[in-house]
Amino acid sequence: MDPNLLYWKAEGQSFLRRLKIWVNLLDPTLLLSSDVSSNHCSDPILWDEWKIPDVYLVILLPAFIYLISQVVASLLPHSTVKPALFWQFLLQSYSAGFNYANRNSSSEQGYNISLKQLLLITGTVSYTTCAGALPQIFINRLGLRSSAVQTFFRSILPIPLSATLAFFNVLTVRSEESETGIQVFDHNGNPVGMSKAAGEKAVWETALSRAALFGMTAAVPNLLVLLMKRPFQRNSLLVAPLRHISTALVLGLMIPVSFSLFPQLGTIKREQLEEELQAAAIGRHLFYHRGL
Repeated sequence: MDPNLLYWKAEGQSFLRRLKIWVNLLDPTLLLSSDVSSNHCSDPILWDEWKIPDVYLVILLPAFIYLISQVVASLLPHSTVKPALFWQFLLQSYSAGFNYANRNSSSEQGYNISLKQLLLITGTVSYTTCAGALPQIFINRLGLRSSAVQTFFRSILPIPLSATLAFFNVLTVRSEESETGIQVFDHNGNPVGMSKAAGEKAVWETALSRAALFGMTAAVPNLLVLLMKRPFQRNSLLVAPLRHISTALVLGLMIPVSFSLFPQLGTIKREQLEEELQAAAIGRHLFYHRGL
């Protein structure tokens, strides 16, 4: 059996093991090292299997720091619609780009993005940007002045909205995987064929993990601010730092957690595959790379 596949089958079954891998890969102290390489990774097989170049984490970690700033800004209670649209545009553009860059591209020929995919990404960013700014749009356009109503639109509605938009972003940007299928292989690592069922399962799992990431990141700071509203009535200047710091901390913690919710090497039962693949499959399960 392929040793890399054997490793992934052993590591991929436990959430805590997957979490350990991601915490190790996203360790921010790597940025302080002058030699970022597989020597700093306690899982060298993982490094080799993902073919991670030495410069990868130098790019990946600052990208997540940038993401944290965008999420913090997008969850702020803005006074007008324009800032809300601006920060939502930056966040949704980053999300769409990240989802596209980390897709399973096993069915694609070449590296050029198709016109269909380009239009799909553009439409996704446009739609999610407007939808993400809806709470502020409602407050401004409807002239809502009630404290209870404003609390609902600023603190409660963004929680399910953030999770839904994150789910939708993955689902649409990576929809091609469900339409054309992704490569599946047997326990020996031999390619079996392209499966739409596996593609749909991979996209669905990734969308759920992204919804958990952004939903929890919106929920904890907003609910914390609501709970601390009375103690901070005399010193309202403390509310903003509390919101910013809690958002950054929750997002930083949820990134490795969300990446670990589902195995990177996914499995699908033989009977769930297309009929032509069932005939060629060996064993009860086949494997696929889920993407990120």
